[in-house]
Amino acid sequence: MSTGVGSAERILGILDLFTENRLEWTADEMMAELGYTRPTLYRYIKTLKDAGFLSQNGPHGLTLGPRVVELDFLMRKSDALLLEGSAVLKDLAALHPATALLVRWYGNKLLCVASEVSSPEPKSSYPRGRPMPLARGAISRAILAHLPRRQMLSKIRENLDDLRELGMGDTVEEIADNLRQMRKGGTLIARGEVTDGVVGIAAPVFDASRAPVAVLCLTVDRDTLDDAKLKELSGEIWAAATRLSDALTHMRIEDVVLGEL
Repeated sequence: MSTGVGSAERILGILDLFTENRLEWTADEMMAELGYTRPTLYRYIKTLKDAGFLSQNGPHGLTLGPRVVELDFLMRKSDALLLEGSAVLKDLAALHPATALLVRWYGNKLLCVASEVSSPEPKSSYPRGRPMPLARGAISRAILAHLPRRQMLSKIRENLDDLRELGMGDTVEEIADNLRQMRKGGTLIARGEVTDGVVGIAAPVFDASRAPVAVLCLTVDRDTLDDAKLKELSGEIWAAATRLSDALTHMRIEDVVLGEL
């Protein structure tokens, strides 16, 4: 079997088929979806099964395998964002009945990597590993508004229809201008865009390059908020995101210095 880039991309294409809405696939369904020949697909499936990334479920079905769990365990022990952010989440959740979220951004996805729930009846709860819409909500804006201009414009074009629907503007430039204005206010706030009746209050987390890599967010039942409480929580979230950014930057600088010794 070839180990070139093409083969790697095709193997990743098989793993990308699995979503919350589609947890099991047969080989025939994979062939119809991906267009791979049967011999090629079977080689890839065998490779993934042998490595533990796929498991057989009954005579025909395939699901994700135990290696995924193993890698998640290792990520929890090594991911600086998680290691530094877990305590921050607990502190935020203690401020007000809410769901506190730590969300990582990569590619075209926003992915919840940790959460803390303090509300007795949460209206919004994203467990670890569940993706979120890139163009909706306070979390999305906390990323988009702080991207470098070229990257921001690219992401706006990719999600233009959704952003127009939300009233963010009609053109790419108009939406970009609105996002730049939003970031001047500190935290990014959205009302009911992802979950009805919920207010999202979000702030970006930066790494040493000063690019947004993640978001801290509180999702709060709007009926428990007044203007004073919203202002208070906004300040707390921004301060927490700043502390987390500083911690990640400090860790990165230490890594660079140690690497040069």
